[in-house]
Amino acid sequence: MSRWKALPAELDPRVRQLVVRLRRAKDHAGLSMRQLAARTGYSEKSWERYLGGRTLPPREAVTELARACGEHPTRLLALHEVATEAWRTGGGSAPAPEPPEPAEPSGHRPLRIALVAGSVALVLAVCAAVLLAVRLTGTDPDEASPARASARPPVPASPSAPTYTCQLTRTDGHWYAGNSRTEDAVLVNGLAGPEVAEAQCLLRRAGFSPGVIDGIFGPRTEAAVRQLQARASLVVDGIVGPHTWKALRR
Repeated sequence: MSRWKALPAELDPRVRQLVVRLRRAKDHAGLSMRQLAARTGYSEKSWERYLGGRTLPPREAVTELARACGEHPTRLLALHEVATEAWRTGGGSAPAPEPPEPAEPSGHRPLRIALVAGSVALVLAVCAAVLLAVRLTGTDPDEASPARASARPPVPASPSAPTYTCQLTRTDGHWYAGNSRTEDAVLVNGLAGPEVAEAQCLLRRAGFSPGVIDGIFGPRTEAAVRQLQARASLVVDGIVGPHTWKALRR
């Protein structure tokens, strides 16, 4: 099993949920990054970005990972849809399909090394010339151009996870918590959003603890759904559908 680095602390919980599930699928299949790249057509560097939480993978990459790991893509794609919305809300853009990175011809490698070495030498020469000019004039380059600092773009704020509250009201014999008025949205483990928060609030009102009201459908929420379904004599499958919504809102 891979030793994964910790995901960025500012990563939206909905994106984090997707990345964690993708990591688990890869580990369960026992694939290395190189094997995953070979089976999906996406490079190792791309998967390092996707599974490191630095870039949201495109939908096609999620489908290819599910195929390579022998998993059904439906649940992963549902998580990807929620994560894409969270990524857009946080100021990012939807991921575009990424073509595989072509292998570099071996004959070009010496030329590339020579070009890199030449570029490094040129940069060092320029730096030396600048330092010499500073010493001769006694002027700090940053002080000589005060507009430089002000021209730097501001660092964008990290996207924050949405917060949900339970504002319970009863209308026409039905309970509502202020997050969603849906009566037929299908919720399964791994999804996230206001509909999940609504179900969590109503589960808590009914006496079944879903854990933190965070809008993320996790194991504790699923366990609470199963308990409610058993009490209401419904099919106990841990999935919130129209019949479970009816039981929640009564």
